[in-house]
Amino acid sequence: MLGNFNLEKTYQYLLIALAFLMPLTVTGANTVIVIICFLWLFSGDYKAKYNQIISSNLMIASIAFYCLHVIGMLWTEDLQWGLHILHKMWYFLLLLPVLYNIVKKEYTKYYIYAFLIAIALTEILSYLIWFEIIESGEETFFHHARNYNPTPFMSHVSYNPFLAFAIYLVTYEIFFNKKLSKLMLWLYSFFSIAMVINMFITGGRAGQVVFFVMIMILILQYFKRQRIKALIAILILLPGIFLTAYQTSPLFNQRIHLAINEIVNYDVESVAVSQQLNSSIGGRILFTLNSWEIIKENALLGVGTGDFPIEYKKITVQQSPGGPYVTNPHNMYVLILVQLGIVGLLSMLSIMYYQIKLSFKGSNRFFRDVGFALPLLFLVIMWSDSYLLGHFTGFLFVFFSSFLYKDFEES
Repeated sequence: MLGNFNLEKTYQYLLIALAFLMPLTVTGANTVIVIICFLWLFSGDYKAKYNQIISSNLMIASIAFYCLHVIGMLWTEDLQWGLHILHKMWYFLLLLPVLYNIVKKEYTKYYIYAFLIAIALTEILSYLIWFEIIESGEETFFHHARNYNPTPFMSHVSYNPFLAFAIYLVTYEIFFNKKLSKLMLWLYSFFSIAMVINMFITGGRAGQVVFFVMIMILILQYFKRQRIKALIAILILLPGIFLTAYQTSPLFNQRIHLAINEIVNYDVESVAVSQQLNSSIGGRILFTLNSWEIIKENALLGVGTGDFPIEYKKITVQQSPGGPYVTNPHNMYVLILVQLGIVGLLSMLSIMYYQIKLSFKGSNRFFRDVGFALPLLFLVIMWSDSYLLGHFTGFLFVFFSSFLYKDFEES
């Protein structure tokens, strides 16, 4: 239908390009996504595509999660915002099934290499910004970055979870890939240390928290059934990294103190009176408490796909007059509960359930271990923001989900 060129190989080149562009550019990644979807939609063999997608419980869970958002439009008042949310979540309806259909397990290493090369480039630029060799700020190309918080292509909210996952992947290779040459071992070791340092000179606290979770998972996977050794390693390594970062990184030290201070001194009125979210954790506590009032009245099905902003504004007027009006509670669980109730939350969690379940079915240890780590990463970070809505992190989840669990249900 599209000529005689090798479509399968074209897909793989595009996927490798996509893995590279994913952490670097929204426009570039979206362009490749459009090309992939166009080729897939007009390349025929629809019955085979349908059968493969429908045979996967993970794909069904993903599509069902999106369809619930569509159904939630039936009782939403704000149709415009509802359409905005549908646009944000389209990855779960189309992109994940499309990628799942075209990825090949034998190309996994190339996807990951491309991703890690992009992260390495990001690291280099981050350090150049940190050392003020490259200019950053609003009027520059790297408008997200500042020399005191050097995140070149995305905000620290997205950057640090990316970094945490990349650290996990590289460190996994160091500990588990016995075929690594000495040169690659040294290169990976240097890369992992550079990323760990970078983790604590940037300001994403959710990414820093999940970094410790990823290291803990890696230790448990390395020692496997040797629980005492794993516990000892965790009790030595994690506090050691934390204290070293606390003593050496002014930004990390400052944000730890700020977080503790915001929690200890949290007061509804002091947060509500301010029209600006000067207290990020205090603001999140306020968002959750106010959202809970909405959830209690709409526990089963929520208020509808598009009604979080207007319902939150109503409850803010009642509970915290003068407080900020927001369109996002900065918590994925809370957002889904408000929009789609318990039914929506269970639907979202079913995606992670199937990921974890499938990770135990793999015969290859890499796919088992990384397939387990990916949903754990998101289950943690989604407490601090709506990460499945964000372009960068949402796509990170979808892209790696497309190949980490491929063929498990067919084997």
